[in-house]
Amino acid sequence: MSAAHAHSAEAVKNPGSLQVSGGAKTLSLVFGAIGLASFGYLLVTSPARAWSIFLTNHFFFMSLALGGIFFAAFNWLTGAMWVAPVRRIAESFTAYLPVAALTLVGVFVGTAMGKVYIWTDRNLVMADQALSPKAGYLSVPFFVVRDLLIFGALFLFTRKLIGNSLKQDKTKSYAETAKNKALVPGFLIVFALGFTLLSFDQIMSLDPHWFSTIFGVYCFAGLFYSTLALTMLYTLKLQRSGQLKGIVNDNHLHDLGKYMFAFTIFWAYIGFSQFMLIWYANLPEETRFFIARFHGGWQAISWFLLVKFALPFLVLLPRGAKRDPMRLRFVGWFMVIAQWLDILWLVQPNFFPEGPVVGPFEIGVTLGFVGLFMAVVNRFLGKNPVVAIGDPYLSEAVNHHTVA
Repeated sequence: MSAAHAHSAEAVKNPGSLQVSGGAKTLSLVFGAIGLASFGYLLVTSPARAWSIFLTNHFFFMSLALGGIFFAAFNWLTGAMWVAPVRRIAESFTAYLPVAALTLVGVFVGTAMGKVYIWTDRNLVMADQALSPKAGYLSVPFFVVRDLLIFGALFLFTRKLIGNSLKQDKTKSYAETAKNKALVPGFLIVFALGFTLLSFDQIMSLDPHWFSTIFGVYCFAGLFYSTLALTMLYTLKLQRSGQLKGIVNDNHLHDLGKYMFAFTIFWAYIGFSQFMLIWYANLPEETRFFIARFHGGWQAISWFLLVKFALPFLVLLPRGAKRDPMRLRFVGWFMVIAQWLDILWLVQPNFFPEGPVVGPFEIGVTLGFVGLFMAVVNRFLGKNPVVAIGDPYLSEAVNHHTVA
């Protein structure tokens, strides 16, 4: 590592931290209060509605937090220089992980009460020939222990990686990048196995008779699909406010837009692969998942998932679209909302097979999660520079150009 590279970041002006307005803080608190009140009301009046929307939002926002560290991690591993101006935005999503730990405890509470997963009824499991062989795995203590261990490992890796990144803001040393490059391979192995198991446990086991070996990859595709979209939205917000002026240019938006375009295709590829293989095999224990979602009120959302692919694909296909803030903002919001609906489509049919149940109280619970996420991400960006100013490749990244 040359001395020029080691100190190149000093040539870039520090954009400072995010100035969070009082209105934004108040909005987060209001959303949080609405969410708490809505969840409390649903717990009393309709526990199935309460726990289904809680699990939907828990998994959605936990995925965004894990997506943030995955985005940073694979770019450290590959040594991608262009990403330095926007990497800190993705890193900020990891500030939600302590909140995700609390909502995971909430899932454990609902599970122990027998309100979330049907396999918590031991008599039902032991009387079912298909489920009784899984009885050892489908037990509340084992479920809690393994998910805590997985989440704890992911959290410790994240804390170390993000800690090194923040430390580098002060040291301006390549040593922190080298440390993260050494840690990332281990993290990615834990992430791949751990997130797959979390997907199996928290989502797929809602219907313990159904299984799909590709389900973890499907959930990962959705995780990164929405993480890229939210990273773009925060980048555009900071760029519009002028805080990223002279740091993020159209070429950065172009490359981030290409990621969004690519993972829209990847999500569709994995989703179609899962559907085609299950439908073609025509095994009753596997096709039950899609049959339940191709009838009643769920049919509309199943068709919408085609739009989840088609709209971003068609809008982002032209080169100019990936450099147009207006179109990128529109697609970004669409992708985030579409991924939330996708997770609702995975969760709620197990509670309400006749169709989706999304009323004002479900929206209220969702706003509560939005408020929590906004609060912790804004707090992170308010305490730290919005750009990784110590990254040794930052000056090269600021002058980034793309030709495709």
